[in-house]
Amino acid sequence: MRIGILALQGAFVEHAAMLDRLGAEHFEIRQRRDIDRGFDGLILPGGESTVMRKLLHDLGLFAPLQQQIREGLPVFGTCAGLILLAKSVEGGTPCFETMDISVLRNAYGRQLGSFYAEDNMEGAGKIPMTFIRAPYIRSVSASARVLAVVDGNIVAARQGKQLVTAFHPELCDDLSVHKYFLQMIKGEK
Repeated sequence: MRIGILALQGAFVEHAAMLDRLGAEHFEIRQRRDIDRGFDGLILPGGESTVMRKLLHDLGLFAPLQQQIREGLPVFGTCAGLILLAKSVEGGTPCFETMDISVLRNAYGRQLGSFYAEDNMEGAGKIPMTFIRAPYIRSVSASARVLAVVDGNIVAARQGKQLVTAFHPELCDDLSVHKYFLQMIKGEK
């Protein structure tokens, strides 16, 4: 199994470190030719969603990745990655529009609104959750389902082979969410 990590901006190095700890092969996707290497899953890291969206288009990555996601490529989006997958983005512009969720961008305010929590996520148990200028999911529809709620806000969801978290599991020592994603790729979740 090989995982592509979008490496245009954001916390891609931290996701790579988590995959290293799990023994999962991975590589960075920085340009169009990287997609031709073939991969079984994709991670869209946290960062700045508007910058990522622009670079996806400028580098010719948007259309081929969107097609692969629509055709069933397993994808895991954290924070900005969640925003990139959402069909509706309040306070921003949708990008891939492959997941039936409505998102509030920067829902917790500025950088000073960042916080840490521990709560339950379906399929992963009680886990640490680091929120940095995080969005949250206002609503899910169609086949999307809620996996975690913190303080009344939806912070993790799944739709088919698409997994999203408003928090950054790559910034904690706990491997549960990345394990969940790898199991999802294998069809075990």
